Amino acid sequence: MKSRDTLLRLKQFQVDEKRRRIGQLQTMIAEFTRMTTELDREITNEEARANISDPSHFAYPTYARAARTRRDNLANSLGDLRDKLDAAQEQLKEAGEELAKAQSQENRDHAAERMVDLVAERHAAERGESLRRV
Repeated sequence: MKSRDTLLRLKQFQVDEKRRRIGQLQTMIAEFTRMTTELDREITNEEARANISDPSHFAYPTYARAARTRRDNLANSLGDLRDKLDAAQEQLKEAGEELAKAQSQENRDHAAERMVDLVAERHAAERGESLRRV
């Protein structure tokens, strides 16, 4: 009985941990998206201020070039984070299925125990009745 309780707690912990990981990834994705949008705005402002929007131009603003590089790096990181989020969501689904199986097994075991108890009580009651008749 204790091993089943431990198993259920373990499975529940795993599901909770997967949910926390997904939350962290979603927060990071939102933050990186916000940072990318901010860099896009800064690049546009710097290009407008310099009146040069071609990154290959010799006088292209250094800050805009650095911001573009950083934005591109963030975009790559966003792709990686989205892949990790997809994998984490799949892991959560699998952990949830394992938890459901463990809970189902727990319910079946409890039902079987109750059935055994009912049969034992019925047999005890029948034996008690037969003793009274004698």
